[in-house]
Amino acid sequence: MTDAVQRIADIALDERTVIRRSPEIERERAAAIADLLHDNHFAPASGLAGPFRVQLATCDGRLAMEIQSVASRAGETITLPLRPFARIIKDYFLVCESYAKALRGANLGRVEAIDMGRRGLHDEGAELLQQRLAGKVAIDRDTARRLFTLICVLHLKASAHGLGPHPRS
Repeated sequence: MTDAVQRIADIALDERTVIRRSPEIERERAAAIADLLHDNHFAPASGLAGPFRVQLATCDGRLAMEIQSVASRAGETITLPLRPFARIIKDYFLVCESYAKALRGANLGRVEAIDMGRRGLHDEGAELLQQRLAGKVAIDRDTARRLFTLICVLHLKASAHGLGPHPRS
């Protein structure tokens, strides 16, 4: 486990207007949260001391990351535009859909090829997240990957409410 202080101890997604998600998406969400809470590095540039409670929400085409210190209850909110993530998220959902179809077809070579593409897009999204958070919050690669997964889950809600392109468009 990484730094016991500069880490996320609890994370939640804004579920107020959530759309019904498929069992696959729910599994991805649950796995990302479990993995994130098990091991992460999260250090706000403001010097806010952790560990942290983090709430992720989308509103008006932006990601809002509400950060609160568990110990002091001090907090801050970081916002990022979602538009730079739109293409990667759209492509990621398309590849995930192809991956699920390939799994049902049991063509191992096709599954492996699609999975490599899926991982590549996931890495691209995580790298973009690290770049966009630079100077605001320092996160490691694995934390960025897990947060990107959660952003994708939130994007489903945003897309359903006209705030971004639907993953299937």
